[in-house]
Amino acid sequence: MEVKVWSYLEQLENERNEIADAIDRVLDSGVLILGENVKKFEEEFSSYCNCKYGVGVNSATDALFLALKALNLKKGDEVITVSNTAVPTVSAIVAAGGIPVFVEIEEESYLMDVDKIQESISKKTKGIIAVHLYGQCVDMDKVNDIAKKNKIFVIEDCSQSHGALYKSKISGCMSDISAFSFYPTKLLGGYGDGGMMVCNSEELYSKMKRLRFYGMDKTYYANEDGYNSRLDEIHASILRTKLKKLDRYIDKRRLIAKTYDEKLSNTNLILPKEMSYNRHSYYVYVVRHRNRDQILNNLRKRNIFLNISYPWPIHTMDAYQHLGYKNGDLPITEKCANEIFSLPMYPELSIEKQEYLIKELKNLI
Repeated sequence: MEVKVWSYLEQLENERNEIADAIDRVLDSGVLILGENVKKFEEEFSSYCNCKYGVGVNSATDALFLALKALNLKKGDEVITVSNTAVPTVSAIVAAGGIPVFVEIEEESYLMDVDKIQESISKKTKGIIAVHLYGQCVDMDKVNDIAKKNKIFVIEDCSQSHGALYKSKISGCMSDISAFSFYPTKLLGGYGDGGMMVCNSEELYSKMKRLRFYGMDKTYYANEDGYNSRLDEIHASILRTKLKKLDRYIDKRRLIAKTYDEKLSNTNLILPKEMSYNRHSYYVYVVRHRNRDQILNNLRKRNIFLNISYPWPIHTMDAYQHLGYKNGDLPITEKCANEIFSLPMYPELSIEKQEYLIKELKNLI
């Protein structure tokens, strides 16, 4: 038996006819770019996030970049975030002209340690990107209190947290702008790249729409310097179909997580902790073990292929050495990066595959 950390093939087989119909409707419509499907998906997804406005773009990387531009980030402005995240969180800040400032994470949740934010704020600080990692939300009440006190903006990076709840508030509705990814592996994933920005400000909404389309409004006239970043009609149509099932996908993920919790609770694995104020959507199920690399190597011999999210903290990468960080600056982040790995997590994961993984894993720990 072969077990992968993620696969879309089972879901595609179950939903193939619906996906094909969604594609055919677009191809038959005669409109491929910024048509009715993008408009309706923006409305439907922003509504799902309890926000008034949505702007579909090429990727979450672009969503973060354009959100920073819409919030008037200038060259040399500082943006506080974490090093335990996907590279795009940081590359978007740099691309927008900003300087990433890293704060430590909490060892229990792997999320931003909000108690470390205030000490990292300087006269150059313009905002915070709170990364809702692995399917769980940062403590947003504290983040927003700090932001309000210091008159800085807040962006939620929701690439891994579609449908997650923080104190009954859904991920994406607790900041100035939120960025989402529809990359295939995501909780709501397409069959290629895609992203969206959501917000409640009409002014920001109008600006984001211009920025994604060369700085233009309704005519081919640039009102400001803009970019080319558009969610296409085919993916919007597919995602509209899948959005209706997102809560069911999350329920299945939570059932899979519950099985892991029960079957692995008496081992020396460190299991993920759902914080008291959160409802975890389990984009990934991240565990920790000091002998991680040996475990992964042995599992590969048994046709079990797992993943590490993320093996290298961004502040230690060559591309970001100019920021002035070194090994040892974020000890909790670095410690976790050396121990974490992800178990298989996707709605169609079979009971048989999960049980096989658990059995083989228990033999190694």
